[in-house]
Amino acid sequence: MSRIDAHHHVWDLSARPHAWLEPEQMAPVRRSFTLGDLAGHAGAAGVTGTVLVQVLPDLDETREFLALAAASELVAGVVGWIDLTAPDVAGTLAALPAGLVGVRHGVQSEPDPAWLTRPDVRRGLAAVAAAGLAYDLLTLPHQLPAAIETVAALPQLTFVLDHLSKPPIASGELEPWRARVRELAAHPNVFCKLSGMVTEADWASWRVADLRPYAEVVLEAFGPERVMFGSDWPVCLLAAEYEQVAAAADELCAGLSEHERAQVFAGTARRAYRLG
Repeated sequence: MSRIDAHHHVWDLSARPHAWLEPEQMAPVRRSFTLGDLAGHAGAAGVTGTVLVQVLPDLDETREFLALAAASELVAGVVGWIDLTAPDVAGTLAALPAGLVGVRHGVQSEPDPAWLTRPDVRRGLAAVAAAGLAYDLLTLPHQLPAAIETVAALPQLTFVLDHLSKPPIASGELEPWRARVRELAAHPNVFCKLSGMVTEADWASWRVADLRPYAEVVLEAFGPERVMFGSDWPVCLLAAEYEQVAAAADELCAGLSEHERAQVFAGTARRAYRLG
């Protein structure tokens, strides 16, 4: 089965600083990662297309990612960054090269839990919708109420929830994350990535059994037709190799039908991001 990895990154530390990599626990990934570093691992997992996702709030990074995608047979689309609060979001989007399939902002780092509900942010999101792009929600569980309100207010925009909104897998708690994710999933314009789970679990001792309750929640709430696999490489290397992440996703989806697995591992990403 041909597969799509709907969420990975690259970064070049010689091009610009990455302050988020400075804490000691990030040392294992505090180096540059290229598409060449990814290719062998992706190929071994049967991945033939990927979605490259922004790392920094930097429009130049987005332009560089689009150039990488244009020169790569592996990258099928880019989720980039723009300033959603700027007065001319539509113009900025129109000026970018081909290959952009979505936009993301690091909402998880915003101190205001209601950041998504700001009028200037909503105007920016409406422009993303008008451009025919998706919007990736990078949120923490306490920010889900604002996300729920936002997806309800913008039914014309396709939203993609990254990393299940980072539930507390290491502690094993499900509520209130579970109830909020179910409420979010009730809106048909929202998709969810089966990604980022190993780094929310115990990095040294996680097992697939630790991930399963959270994967089951999103697979039931969204349905396989709105869930897509993402590796979150190279961030995942803090807790697991690419092959381990792919194998865990396979195990979590083993109970699905062949058609449902085909959605999680390719079809959903194609629809959500309108990939060719």
